[in-house]
Amino acid sequence: MMGHQGFGELLAKLSAHRALNTGALARRAGVPEPELRSVLAGVVPRPSLLRSLGPALSLHAADVFVIAGATVPDDLAPLDADARKWVPDVVEHAVDLPSEKKSELRHLVRSLPQRKLVQPPSFPQLFDPPAGPPGALLVRMFRYRNLDWMGMARTFYFLTGRYWSASTYGMVGAGRKQLTPDLVADFGTLLGIPAGDLAALTGITLSQEPHTQESAAADMAELIWDLRRLTADQVRHTSEAAVSMRPT
Repeated sequence: MMGHQGFGELLAKLSAHRALNTGALARRAGVPEPELRSVLAGVVPRPSLLRSLGPALSLHAADVFVIAGATVPDDLAPLDADARKWVPDVVEHAVDLPSEKKSELRHLVRSLPQRKLVQPPSFPQLFDPPAGPPGALLVRMFRYRNLDWMGMARTFYFLTGRYWSASTYGMVGAGRKQLTPDLVADFGTLLGIPAGDLAALTGITLSQEPHTQESAAADMAELIWDLRRLTADQVRHTSEAAVSMRPT
């Protein structure tokens, strides 16, 4: 597994933001404190430790692998690359549904049978975080939610009103477009990660105290996460179900 020296530094920054000392984080993760200290000092973490850090930090384990610049295991990655074209459609049709209908839609998604790996998504050559620019970390998190640049452009528009071309998000990932405080906040909205956490990871100072994520956006972030383990046919079925739930 490839690792990067910067993971220990990023983990330390996130822990400090969370007011977690090394001992408390080790206890939460159920890992030996000396092992965690060695990772903070630059030792490449074991995959099992990265998995344990996920719930300890209230993050998806896949996101911890991304922060570490490590290979995300197949069981944590999107199931079907072809499904990504339908994910924004689900968001478009579901974002304005009443809360009970959103709950019904999420129940449907979680009740669908889990298929075997169909076609894992390919990733363009981007810098691996944490060695690359901070935007690479955020864009790669979206890749593991089965959203490419076009999918990001559409979902950002539906949930935040930000209208950017797909290529602009590619520029963010490559470090050719600078992250700004408001963009970090928008990324947090769609990723379902507090903006303060992303600010700690990216080194971007937020211009104001981040607001609590709106429930509608939080629902969509969770729905996007759930969709990543479905096939294209299943995500298309979910989109059609969302349309059928809309008021006539």
